[in-house]
Amino acid sequence: QVQLVESGGGLVQAGGSLRLSCAASGLTSRNYVMGWFRQAPGKEREFVAAISWRSGNTYHEDSVKGRFTISRDNAKNTVLLQMNSLKPEDTSVYYCAAAKWRGVISRRVPDYDYWGQGTQVTVSS
Repeated sequence: QVQLVESGGGLVQAGGSLRLSCAASGLTSRNYVMGWFRQAPGKEREFVAAISWRSGNTYHEDSVKGRFTISRDNAKNTVLLQMNSLKPEDTSVYYCAAAKWRGVISRRVPDYDYWGQGTQVTVSS
C-alpha cells in the first residue's frame, strides 16, 4: 500500500523559508513522478513542482521558479520542496503526490495516483 506523508509546514513571515518533506512508502519501483501541489481556500488544487524519481528531471511552475526547488533523497525515499522568498500568496495546504511514469512529467491533478494528507503553509505579511 502506497503512503505519502508530508511534514515541514508551518507559519513563516514573508521573505522566509520552509522545507517540506514527503516520506514515501510502498512504491514498488522508481518509475514514478513525485509532485507537489497546493490548494488555497476556495481555489482549485494547483501544480507546484515535480521530479522524476528515476532520472531526477524536474519541472517547476512559473510562479515558483527561482524560489522553490524540488529534490529527492533516494536513500530515504523522500522528496523535498525547499521554499525560499515566501510570499503571502504562497499560503496553502501543500500536498505530495505520486504518479506512475507515463513518459512525461505531468502537471495535471488527475494524472497522479496517490496523495498525501497535506501540510499547511501560512505566510504572514
